[in-house]
Amino acid sequence: MSWRRWLPLQALSGWQLRDLNGDLIAGLTLAAIAIPEQMATARLGGFAPEIGFFAFVAGSVAFALFGANRHLSVGADSTITPLFAGSLALLATSGSPHYLALAAMLALMVGLIVTLSGVFRLGWIADLLSVPVTTGFLAGIAVHIIVSQMPGLLGLPAESGETLRRVGEIAGNLHLTNPWSLGLGLGVFAIVFCSERISARIPGALIGMVLATIAVVVFGLRNHGVEVLGALPNGLPGAYLPVTSLGDVQALVPLALLIAIVVMVQTAATSRSFASQQDASPNVNRDFVGVGAGSILSSLFGAFAVNASPPRTAIVSQSGGRSQLSGLTAAAIVLALGAFGGALLANVPQAALAGVLMFVAQHILRWKVFAGVYRQAPVEFVLILVTMAAIVVLPIATGVAVGIGLSLLHGIWSATRTEPIELEQVPGTSVWWPPAKPSAGEQLPGVLVAAFQAPLSFVNADRFKRGVCDLVDARDETVKLVVLEASNIVEIDYTAAQALIDTILHCRKAGAVFAIARLESLRAQAALARFGIAEMVGPQRIFHSVDAAIKSLSPGKQQQQGQDGVS
Repeated sequence: MSWRRWLPLQALSGWQLRDLNGDLIAGLTLAAIAIPEQMATARLGGFAPEIGFFAFVAGSVAFALFGANRHLSVGADSTITPLFAGSLALLATSGSPHYLALAAMLALMVGLIVTLSGVFRLGWIADLLSVPVTTGFLAGIAVHIIVSQMPGLLGLPAESGETLRRVGEIAGNLHLTNPWSLGLGLGVFAIVFCSERISARIPGALIGMVLATIAVVVFGLRNHGVEVLGALPNGLPGAYLPVTSLGDVQALVPLALLIAIVVMVQTAATSRSFASQQDASPNVNRDFVGVGAGSILSSLFGAFAVNASPPRTAIVSQSGGRSQLSGLTAAAIVLALGAFGGALLANVPQAALAGVLMFVAQHILRWKVFAGVYRQAPVEFVLILVTMAAIVVLPIATGVAVGIGLSLLHGIWSATRTEPIELEQVPGTSVWWPPAKPSAGEQLPGVLVAAFQAPLSFVNADRFKRGVCDLVDARDETVKLVVLEASNIVEIDYTAAQALIDTILHCRKAGAVFAIARLESLRAQAALARFGIAEMVGPQRIFHSVDAAIKSLSPGKQQQQGQDGVS
């Protein structure tokens, strides 16, 4: 029954004792990957490292309770953290109590939006960003991460403000670079990079962070200007609802909507890429509920919005994880470290975390997609560059809005370019096909078979009407029968319905009978009935195939058929 899809702990259903070993190994591996990553991501957003731990725990526990995917890992994510960090910094000083309260409130709002989107089955929202726009968006985020981490990597004072200005200030301070910090950061980057090339299951970030910490202690690098985290406070956070003013909530609404869309896009992509083998298809809407609940729980513990992580999810899958018990195992380890192991992290160098984030930045740059789009779709490659430039130059939230707008405009533009085409009969068959070389098709005297290979909507209604009318008027002989091959028309809106009515009237005025063939979409069929077009055309002129329409309404029979219809 459908209600069973909403029961809690779906991601643990069917778990058996023999799965325990795989889940424990995957959980240990996930924890080793997550510990340095969550610390670095928290630092990227202007939060204390332990806040990243609590965000990971909240995301993991909530998704295990309410999500569906058995492998998906939820926690602090470097894709969305620069988005809200840059925007929140315009409303409050980074790291201040007001900043933390805004971040928690934003997490609550994002969580509610994503959760409700799942409950009301709005998974289609995940398709708002095309691949080129998503690629440009990630490239812009990568630039932001690199620019934000360069001071930590080089041992320079932290910079703030617009990205281009920060680049200029970093360039002007290069002579102040601390070689010890640079060496540590590049060393960690190299370890993570090489480890991933060998096996994604090797916790390169953790290995690099431990080695960098040992180097700080053994060689006394704090005396050489290397910045370290310092001892973290022990203890568990208290649960409370975030409190902000109504004005703050209103200011956060646009940002919450943008981040929610990005979270849904990434969650859907991750869920589809790592679908549980036991499931026939991924339950994206249920996964939205799980990820949204993660942000809600994170906000209650004073942390920030969380997201699905494709790399961590891949780790769970490749390490033999069988259920969300692997995520819960990792969450328990991370929670113990965050609550009781603060002293162990005192000598972790900031440059080591910068090295981890530098690796993350180059990892989300989709070089293969860049090259493929450049070769195969130059126009869409421009979308990558424009989106990337908007994310880098403009405030990040504005850049994301520009990216979403470009994606939608590109989809609308593609739909408006659709033109009706005249089909030809494949010689010796009853198949009607678009004109193709080298074998030319045939046309029947007095018969026009036209196709429109897109949904009929307001964006292309006028092109459809003008295109079909031009095809009728352009024929040398008088057209006696017009057959609309409608297999690709899956929707008809009000504006398009009026254009279709005008087209039918034009054909009749030209002396042609109008018929429809292969209208397979139930929504389009309902639209024909709703707008009165089915009655106007007549049920006797709506066919399952073009061949049936021609055999029934051949020019020799049109006079009788025309007398039966409504002129």
